[in-house]
Amino acid sequence: MADNHDGNDGNADAESTGGETDDEAFARRVEEARDLIGEDATAFYVGVVREGREVDSTFAQEADDPQQEGMQALSLLASHIRLVSDEAGVDYTTVAADAVTLAEQLDESE
Repeated sequence: MADNHDGNDGNADAESTGGETDDEAFARRVEEARDLIGEDATAFYVGVVREGREVDSTFAQEADDPQQEGMQALSLLASHIRLVSDEAGVDYTTVAADAVTLAEQLDESE
């Protein structure tokens, strides 16, 4: 659901990326993401879904106190919910409820 600035559908094969290898295409996309994030970012969240089920994610942040860290985490969550709801054309509460249900299902499957 994120903006895809290079027109690629996320499948990095040599044909669709103008001769780039998978590693080169991935490195290029990482560099583009770093350019978009900028140097003043204090937190980020990245998630990958494979085959519609397996979810790998990472989260990192810099903060001076626990309250600031909590607010950053909530801000990232709220931004992601807003992005998904806008993309899907549904209200925020629907996406939030669906996210809770999915999180519970993922926890049960582990």
